[in-house]
Amino acid sequence: MESNSKKSLRPSEAEIIREACIKAAKEGFTDASISGLCAEGAIEAAISAIQNLNLTKVIEEQKNQ
Repeated sequence: MESNSKKSLRPSEAEIIREACIKAAKEGFTDASISGLCAEGAIEAAISAIQNLNLTKVIEEQKNQ
């Protein structure tokens, strides 16, 4: 079992996924807003960006860093 100090140094998979979702949502919303979509459309684009994330790839990329 890992000690608490080791756990706090390495982000968990859940934390990695949460950060990736937040980043994707922000980028999707920003891109949609710049493209002229209304707020509702930009929110839909943000949700779509999260849905299209390849979570396996996100986790693998984090592990390789």
